[in-house]
Amino acid sequence: MNTYYFKSIPPDYRTGHQKYYMLQNLHTARAACILFFILNVMIRIGVMVLPSGLTRIHNYPEFNLANLACLCITPIFYLVGRQLMANYLKKNTSTGLSLFYIVLFCIYLLACGMLFNFIATSDPSHSIIIYLVALIAVAAVYTLEYQETLLLTVVNMVMFTLLLLYVQADPTEILYSELLLAVLSGIFFFISRHIYTYRADQYLQYRIIKEKNGAIEKAGAFKNDVLGMVAHDLRNPIAAIQSIALLTEMDEIDEDTQENMDMIKASCHKALAIINDLLEVARNDNSDTMPKEQVNLNNFLADMVQVWQRVSDFTNPLTLTAPPYPVFAEINKEKFHRVIDNLISNAAKFSKATAPIELTVNTESAHILVTVKDQGMGIPETMLPQIFDRFSKAGRKGLKGEKSTGLGLSISQQIVEKHNGRIEVESEEGKGSVFTIKLPQLINQDTLTA
Repeated sequence: MNTYYFKSIPPDYRTGHQKYYMLQNLHTARAACILFFILNVMIRIGVMVLPSGLTRIHNYPEFNLANLACLCITPIFYLVGRQLMANYLKKNTSTGLSLFYIVLFCIYLLACGMLFNFIATSDPSHSIIIYLVALIAVAAVYTLEYQETLLLTVVNMVMFTLLLLYVQADPTEILYSELLLAVLSGIFFFISRHIYTYRADQYLQYRIIKEKNGAIEKAGAFKNDVLGMVAHDLRNPIAAIQSIALLTEMDEIDEDTQENMDMIKASCHKALAIINDLLEVARNDNSDTMPKEQVNLNNFLADMVQVWQRVSDFTNPLTLTAPPYPVFAEINKEKFHRVIDNLISNAAKFSKATAPIELTVNTESAHILVTVKDQGMGIPETMLPQIFDRFSKAGRKGLKGEKSTGLGLSISQQIVEKHNGRIEVESEEGKGSVFTIKLPQLINQDTLTA
């Protein structure tokens, strides 16, 4: 941690730091005015109600006058501070007037503590509690620059010395009090600079974190732009290769050439799948929200199950279990379709051809639970924390040798989170996996009347 006992925060950050702490100082001054006014009202009531023999206030006329002066001056400081705060919030900038006000208010508090200490006691050097409280309060609650702290220290010493001369203290008492003043001024200066150091270091850390976050956001946006641009530009040549392969197949070709054409088409299909995943990642990262509509999940998922059951190379028994009443959610049909497709595809990829896959819809409190359960090879416990990571190392080949890009589950998690939901997994190696999507439930009139 840097120390700023005899210097201020670096110039590059000073203006921002002043704006940062000036509003806090104005808030503190307003609160201090209220507390100080209440304290003086309580003193006034106490002096009026309690017998003089109990209060034992020396120099009562001066004390009474000082109390009345505080009752009149403190509201003025409050009103001025309130106006300065309103101007600050309106313009979002600190002014020299605000700085002058804070310094003047600190001098006022120190002077009041000093004055009450001198008036209320016959021997101020032996009773400095009020003055010490004022010193510590000013040093601890206000953030002051080095020059302002030094100014307050000097003004504090001058005021104390003038009061000693005013009460005509003897030389020995003046010497003793001046030594005490030096100690108190040192305490004030140390506490004030220590608080400044702590708050300045906090501000610097805040600025550094903010700057780094900004740099990370820019780098992320640039990465997504490049990712999207590269993926988009790759689609055209790969699609062209795929088209050429299809055109070539229209001619009479031998078995070896057909085998090569099949390999070209399969490679193009895999490449396009990867590119589509990359584009989806870039689109999801660059978009904070996605358009949604109210959908009956029972019907939506039932239609998906029918489509999957008609896919020629999908041999797993796929069933849907849903409540007898409509279950409504606000979703993006295209994106959510991709999530369910991905989960069903993964379940088939890691299950035997005849192993059943169960799709279930349930309601729980104000949420909807959509689960995809398989009886496949399961996920090793060590891989579970990584399966939703982008380009996850937890990606494995399917039972038929299908390769994984490590993006499918990451994209699914992105989409679900943009639906204000979450996706979780439970799995046991050799026994299968259960993926659960938790979404907010919409209470629809159709639901209530069903």
